[in-house]
Amino acid sequence: MKVLFLVQKEQRAILDRLYEGVQAHCECDLRWLSREDQADLKGYFKREVDVPRYDRIVFFLRFKQEVRQVGFIASLPNLVILEHDAYQNYISCKYTGKFSQHYRQLPSARVISSGYMVVQRLLAEGVDACFVPKGYDQALLHCSSGERDIELAFVGSTNSVAYSGRKALLDELAQVENLVVTRTKSGADYLATLNRIRFFVSADVGMGEYMIKNFEAMACGCVLLAFDQGAEENAALGFVDMHNIVLYRNVAELQDKLRLLRSDPRLAQTIAEQGRQLAETRYSFAELGRQIVEAMRPPLRAPRHLNWWQRWRARRAA
Repeated sequence: MKVLFLVQKEQRAILDRLYEGVQAHCECDLRWLSREDQADLKGYFKREVDVPRYDRIVFFLRFKQEVRQVGFIASLPNLVILEHDAYQNYISCKYTGKFSQHYRQLPSARVISSGYMVVQRLLAEGVDACFVPKGYDQALLHCSSGERDIELAFVGSTNSVAYSGRKALLDELAQVENLVVTRTKSGADYLATLNRIRFFVSADVGMGEYMIKNFEAMACGCVLLAFDQGAEENAALGFVDMHNIVLYRNVAELQDKLRLLRSDPRLAQTIAEQGRQLAETRYSFAELGRQIVEAMRPPLRAPRHLNWWQRWRARRAA
């Protein structure tokens, strides 16, 4: 399968290993698009892409740019959209309902989304959707044997409307527990910090899926205390409360479970170890790259109209 894989050149998350995971399982032409290229996809394709060469064209681009060019995108054949932010379709933010609206205009495209229940909702809306979760960079993140001298912490951003629930919960928890909330540089600094944390607090409140930091903390051997995203999401991911993860619905429940874990260090260590093994087995970017390729292999829906490249070739032939 010959795949054209278009990704963002300027992106905060480091996803190189995910791209390598995709490349390992198909004949992949990976291209990094600048902001200017993403803002003029039609121009980029006319200059740089021989569309008929590819069995799949995969977008992992800025949603804000995609929605502005839906007319052109709808004309592309064999389109697959990889999306890690479609959960915003179902929460209160500037993109509420926008993903559904966008995908309705791309009826022949397949959407690979990182939320299990997001995919179920998209399927109910008639979207050709598949589930491949978020994960972690196995080349960068791992568990070391150093001292875990930060007992309770969160590492990451709270400065977004989409993260308002996260910030509120962390603020509430900080009033009753000695919680460290911090940010680090990507790479070695982030790895070192995660390996100092005993209990990592994940507060993906109201998001409906688990963000990438959950898998990163698990892989680094933290006991993951995660806001519960629901039975269906947990079952799809293999998350089992008090076995490989600690789930909570509010601060009071989190504190109750923390008290138990503090009184039983062996239980805490077992949960951390089971979580690490789950992450390493199922959620490395190498494994998720394989899953993405498998998700794009089955036949796509037939386009309703003549594709852009077919119209262009017909004009050339005339």
